[in-house]
Amino acid sequence: MRVWLSALLLWLASLPATALIKEEVISALSQNRIAITANFDGSEIFVYGAIKREAPVANGKLGVIVTVAGPSVPTLVRRKSRIFGIWINSDSLKIDAAPTFYAVASSAPLASILHADESLQHKIRIAEMIKSIGPHVETADAQAFPEALMRIREKQGLYAEFSDIVELRSDTLFGTHIPLPANLVEGEYTATVYVTRDGVIVDKQERKTNVQKVGLGRWIYALAHEQPLIYGILAVLLATFTGWIAAVAFRRI
Repeated sequence: MRVWLSALLLWLASLPATALIKEEVISALSQNRIAITANFDGSEIFVYGAIKREAPVANGKLGVIVTVAGPSVPTLVRRKSRIFGIWINSDSLKIDAAPTFYAVASSAPLASILHADESLQHKIRIAEMIKSIGPHVETADAQAFPEALMRIREKQGLYAEFSDIVELRSDTLFGTHIPLPANLVEGEYTATVYVTRDGVIVDKQERKTNVQKVGLGRWIYALAHEQPLIYGILAVLLATFTGWIAAVAFRRI
């Protein structure tokens, strides 16, 4: 018994300090609901919190990573080719699930606070979030399609990586603002906070917020998706009425 106890004490003494000190993240969001109105032009969400410890700050480089992910949906990516002078869809690839919005913010450059294998395991980088490719592959150049999707959504402001924007104070308090573009998709958004030590994730916590259309925008969206026939008739009538009003106005001018 004494031999086993001595061996256990020696093993514990040989462990790094980060293994003996438990660090726990406590986080919150500035808003639990984001309303998309008719004049919605974007917003932001403030993610903040603290790192709880039962002992003094451990040795090793501390990092905080915050991700915000929108609803994930299957996405069909098409590639156009010019055939006989006409651009047509030539190849396509179906991605099982790609987030409609995804942002990564960190307290330092991501590569300096997170090992590559940890990032791959937790799917933290943008490329790792949309790398699940289904069996519907119709081209040999499959990797080009997720890359194209990332480029398109980065230009739209839907995918982004931000370094050094998570403010970390006294290795305990943290906070960051994540910008949200105007072209958000309705649904549940998940904010995840990761705490790392020497590139290894030691704890994480998730918080949820809902993005929802309200007012006239919500009514038009619901009508278009739930009553497409009525929506189409109203759109034609509105276009006809607008054209008639414009014709009358120009005739009088």
